[in-house]
Amino acid sequence: MVKDIFVFLCSLNCFFFFGQTSYRNLSTENWTFNKQNETKKHKATIPGTIHTDLFQNQLIPDPFFGANEKQLQWIENENWEYETHFSLTKSELKNENIEMEFEGLDTYATVFLNGNVVLEADNMFRKWIISAKSHLKMGTNHLKVVFHSAVKKGNEEAKKLSYTLPEKERVFVRKAQYQFGWDWGPRFVTAGIWKPVQLKFWNSAKIENIKYSQDELNESLAELEFIIDVNVEKNGKYVLLIYNDITGKIDELFVNLKKGITSIKNPYKIESPKFWWCNGLGKPNLYNFSIELYQKGKSLDKKKLNIGLRTIELIQEKDQIGSSFYFKLNGKSVFMKGANFVPPDSFLPRVSDSIYYSLVANAKKANMNMLRVWGGGVYFDDAFYEACDANGILVWQDFMFACSMYPGDKKFVENVKQEVIDNVNRLQNHPSIAIWCGNNENDEGWNNWGWQKQFNYSKADSTQIWNDYKKVFHEMIPQTLDSLLSKEKNIYWSSSPSKGWGRKESLTQGDVHYWGVWWGKEPFEIYEKKVGRFVSEYGFQGMPNMETLQKVMTQEDLNFTSEAFKNHQKHPTGYETINEYMERDYVVPKDFEDYLYVSQLLQARGMKTAIEAHRRAKPYCMGTLYWQLNDCWPVTSWSSLDYFGNWKAFQYQAKRSFENLLLSVANENDKYKVYLVNDDFENYSGKLELELLSFDGKLLWKTFKEIAIEENSSTVVYEIPKTEFEKFDLRNSVLHIRFNQVESNYFFVKPKDMKLSKPNIQIQNIDEFTIEISSDVLTKDVFIYSETEVFFEDNYFDLLPKEKRFIKLSKPVQNIKVKSLFDTMQ
Repeated sequence: MVKDIFVFLCSLNCFFFFGQTSYRNLSTENWTFNKQNETKKHKATIPGTIHTDLFQNQLIPDPFFGANEKQLQWIENENWEYETHFSLTKSELKNENIEMEFEGLDTYATVFLNGNVVLEADNMFRKWIISAKSHLKMGTNHLKVVFHSAVKKGNEEAKKLSYTLPEKERVFVRKAQYQFGWDWGPRFVTAGIWKPVQLKFWNSAKIENIKYSQDELNESLAELEFIIDVNVEKNGKYVLLIYNDITGKIDELFVNLKKGITSIKNPYKIESPKFWWCNGLGKPNLYNFSIELYQKGKSLDKKKLNIGLRTIELIQEKDQIGSSFYFKLNGKSVFMKGANFVPPDSFLPRVSDSIYYSLVANAKKANMNMLRVWGGGVYFDDAFYEACDANGILVWQDFMFACSMYPGDKKFVENVKQEVIDNVNRLQNHPSIAIWCGNNENDEGWNNWGWQKQFNYSKADSTQIWNDYKKVFHEMIPQTLDSLLSKEKNIYWSSSPSKGWGRKESLTQGDVHYWGVWWGKEPFEIYEKKVGRFVSEYGFQGMPNMETLQKVMTQEDLNFTSEAFKNHQKHPTGYETINEYMERDYVVPKDFEDYLYVSQLLQARGMKTAIEAHRRAKPYCMGTLYWQLNDCWPVTSWSSLDYFGNWKAFQYQAKRSFENLLLSVANENDKYKVYLVNDDFENYSGKLELELLSFDGKLLWKTFKEIAIEENSSTVVYEIPKTEFEKFDLRNSVLHIRFNQVESNYFFVKPKDMKLSKPNIQIQNIDEFTIEISSDVLTKDVFIYSETEVFFEDNYFDLLPKEKRFIKLSKPVQNIKVKSLFDTMQ
């Protein structure tokens, strides 16, 4: 009977009423922009930014090309005006309510509607809604948005304080902090209508927000409660229908509602629920719901809701060394494997849904199960979180604060509170959200970076700054989360990391950003000693491929001395640091393109050392999130994927090092210890086979052992005394290990000390999408490439003598080329 009513109501909606809530996209109107006080107008694209509009109108050169960034800094100091005209019909104006919704204004914006100021915006991260009907008219309407310089506004706010906060103007401005320049990103302080703008027409009532709580979840039953906020214009009787798109189940609610916003709660049960699991441990099952509001047979509003049924816990328990820090998913302890995620472009409106889908898909391909949304960027578009939901990628979600201290005045705190409300309401239903974190490195910076001495703070200044910090991150944000989230969705961590990497406690409790490698110039081997409970940042730079650099530089600028090349490295001593580490481990190539290739091998080698040390230390260590997955422009950085989505050597290595079953060798005192790390919830047994081979393929030593390994564990499964190999030349030897389908190669010396010989590499086409590659001798770091853009399923791998390896291609290509480490050592 309920289903029949639903069908009848849908029929009425489809044939007699077209739904009373409707939208008019104003982004597609003809927009123009101009510099304030200049009369000449130019075509604008909405959503967009001033930089991309200037570029599209050929008023500035490509901001990413060469050293153009330096000559474009004037843009941030100007005010800019955007405007359009749009027509409204008499029937549109008859709607009882007309709202103008700005999904995102960047950042200080005065909005004029038909000459009247209707909004003063001051936060890039907020959604702005105007009750617009009284300002609209039939026929032509005029909409104008004036953007004021965020840099000037920030400086004005900074002058109001008697002391200087670190990073000066940016901390006063609620916009993406990385746009003020970072050690991997350029300085482009944008302005513009960076998300869609639309008119919303509604009558009688509309659905404001939907969320749900999960009261019980087990294998037989999920008990939920839907909380539906309805904004009512007219008192009356209404019907709410909750439709499960998967099961076809319909719940029908008859409610009497009074004017204003009412929260309607409806318990809901799902029998034999399918759990949502992260990548590698099960399927990320989703349930899709439609919630529709009716009155007198008319559909007033409808919203979609996709949910995943899972429990997530952050476990911090004291032990003999410190305290644990790990996540339990559906009652199971899970080792988190992944990376930090930064904005995929300096100009965010250029980031399409497909780019988010691709980046998350690449994380999944690399066997990741968590991404950390770093606090110096933005709360990403829905597409990112939807992709994480669908691919089983958990999200560590920072709030947008990074590497500084922030003001704590009433206006600033209230602004941030509304920002938190907007974004938590938007994101909280995603099963991928695992943890909310207050900021990135603010606490560490205050306690370890010497700001008090640098800025000569008095005791009173220091007290005020720290009290302001606590007001935002220890009080307002967690209290706001408590008011918005049910218990199972509210895991809050005030700052990442909890302790600075120079402190002993950073390795025994909480999360740690370990930067002894790179910033501290410590050797890669220190990663094996400095292992934390959850390592949420660490990294090393690698250069992009030649093809990427050629897109942003002339051929003449592809050298170490050009201004263009220097501009695409934002760390002050980045190239020097890469070279110093390269000299330690590799023969430094003289050829520029070879240098790019070896820099990627260097990055992959260092990160392999870190990742595998973290995983071997399980369950002491239960998370490894490297810095960083992606880039916001073509640059030399810590990323494993370059700006265009190309896999560096490190991305391929991460894929191997993040496999659920991992064979890893540790050089510990007088032994080589073979670890088998098992992230699966399944026990394994079988034959462990070990062979010591010379680089020309001679079998020097061999053994095997029947082993068994428990689920979710890290175990030493074999130990080799170093005396066992004393008679062999280990500069010319590789230890090859196999267990079931898992294989691993271990080299005893650094690449520069290996006795490599010239390989005879053979490539054969098996079919259009598969090649076979082999070599007569050990071939180190095989790099396959083509002038045609193509993705190779595996790359930058070691090839054993006489081994045949089959590689899948994303599309058929001709003229495949190959390079190995030997080619760079001559």
